[in-house]
Amino acid sequence: MASYQNYERLISFQAVPMLGGAQAAREPWRNTFAHLSSSIGWEQVLREHADLDITQFLKAKPIAILQTMAKNGLNSPRASSAGRLFDAVAAAVNVCREKVSFEGQAAIELESLADEYFDQQAEFAYEFTVKNNELNWTPLWSALLKDLSEGVDAGIIAARFHHCVAYAVAQTAQNLCEQYQLSTVILSGGVFQNRLILARIGFLLREQNLKVLSPRATPMNDGGLSVGQAVIAFASGQSC
Repeated sequence: MASYQNYERLISFQAVPMLGGAQAAREPWRNTFAHLSSSIGWEQVLREHADLDITQFLKAKPIAILQTMAKNGLNSPRASSAGRLFDAVAAAVNVCREKVSFEGQAAIELESLADEYFDQQAEFAYEFTVKNNELNWTPLWSALLKDLSEGVDAGIIAARFHHCVAYAVAQTAQNLCEQYQLSTVILSGGVFQNRLILARIGFLLREQNLKVLSPRATPMNDGGLSVGQAVIAFASGQSC
């Protein structure tokens, strides 16, 4: 719910610590650890999935320091970014695990990995829940770790993850439209540069007779933020 003067955030992705601040955007494994710790708990991961490659990789990192940072909020701002979730899943399946060369690299490579299997995996999407006005990914991570333990192909895991995000966003948007008697949904933000996500969510929403819009004249990602900032500044009487 928003106008040019104010807004109300109704729901968001699950917020997890960005361990190391901006460093988390450059080293995807940090996001994997943050999501696993927030969703399942690191000790449980160690008990149930100690032999996994991603678990062994993370064990070699300064876990105690990272846990202290998260607990005390030291250089660990909480973020509900879709980008950090994609980074976390990418690193879990060994895509850009250690570091990336540019923002969005892990998500781009994860999309490419999912592409071959995407159409076949719609009915096998990972699940999610809604908790405290957040899309909670605990069921996703539990199922993803199980798939890794069973040796499921990384492309299939990537496809199931993409479908999970698509269903989560589409279902949430549909519910909010019903609640507030709306008929139009705008899909914008860097995550919608992902062709699979944009197409699938658009399809699911149109199936519910909702009108779907996305930016054309302005960039879909952070590049479009300045336009909105200028409009808000103008509406509030501030000088640009």
